[in-house]
Order: sequence, then C-alpha cells, then structure tokens
Amino acid sequence: MMKFLSKIVFWITGWKFVSVWPKDLKKAVLIAIPHTSNWDLLYARAAFYLMDVPVKFTIKKEVMVGPLGWFIKALGGIAIDRKRIPSGRKQTYTEAMINMLKTEDELVIMVTPEGTRSYAPRWKSGFYHIALGAEVPVVVGYLDYKKKEAGIGPIIIPDGNMDDQIEELKVFGRTVTAKYPDQGIR
Repeated sequence: MMKFLSKIVFWITGWKFVSVWPKDLKKAVLIAIPHTSNWDLLYARAAFYLMDVPVKFTIKKEVMVGPLGWFIKALGGIAIDRKRIPSGRKQTYTEAMINMLKTEDELVIMVTPEGTRSYAPRWKSGFYHIALGAEVPVVVGYLDYKKKEAGIGPIIIPDGNMDDQIEELKVFGRTVTAKYPDQGIR
C-alpha cells in the first residue's frame, strides 16, 4: 500500500528516484541529506519505499502510544527504550541503536546528521558512532529539489577517521540542492 501511495506522490509532484539500494546490503546507517524542510521526510520516505529500502527511524518510546504510535510505526518508526543497563545508568540512543543493529538480521536506520532543519555548521556525529560500533556502512540518501531527484550517494565504511569521513560525505552533500539552499550543507 505504501509503495503504491509513494508512486502517486512522485507522479503528482514530478519527482523521480535515480539510483537503487545495493541488493546485498542488509544493515546500514542511512543518512538523509540535506535536511531543511519537513517535506524531506515525505519525499525521502516515498523514495525509500520505491527503492525497496527497509528503512526505519528512531523515536522515543513514550511517543509510540495510541493512534499516533501506530501511524509512526507504519511509517517505519522504532521505539527507543533508554532502559537502565547493568552499570546502572540509562543507555544512550547511540548504544540502543548499536544494539539494535547488532541483533537484527536486516535493519537500515535513517538519521539526519544535521540534527535540525536549519543550517548546521557541524553535523552531529552519532550516526558515525552508531555505524562504527555496529560495524555497518554509512549510506547517503539524498534529495535534490532542483532536479526533483531522490537517490543513493556514497557508501563509506567507518574506519575511525571520523572528521575526514564526515567531510567526504559533506562534499557530496554540497552537490545537491536542498529545498531551502541557504539552510543546506556548506
């Protein structure tokens, strides 16, 4: 049903997807860039349905209740439980996502590294730490509003050289046009 609705959204709005998800890739951290508008979720989610990417995104478990929770789950939301771990402290979102990726056979978690829809001179690095800790690749999913294209960009294997690898991802991100370019990646 969601794939059919996604086809309609892309047809009505004139968007297209220009690449495919690697068939053998079952686990990854997918960064969705650039993120400057609430519309990004609609187009990104539709594109990933059309590409058959089993993408999920995380949200606090407290939000996942009642009809709103059912709707968010249908879109791919996964509840994060920041339960206490053996040391007595609450686990971080990063730790929870690493554990999910390590225990699931197939899981692609989508995050927005900018952490906001406004211009962010520095990306949040949680996505990188998650991929490094879970030993999975980071895949770039992008939206180019000028071309009305959604696609898959570079794939990197985190090697611990975080600043250089994030800069490599940003270099690609600068080649696509955000909905609000002045808030995009510089």
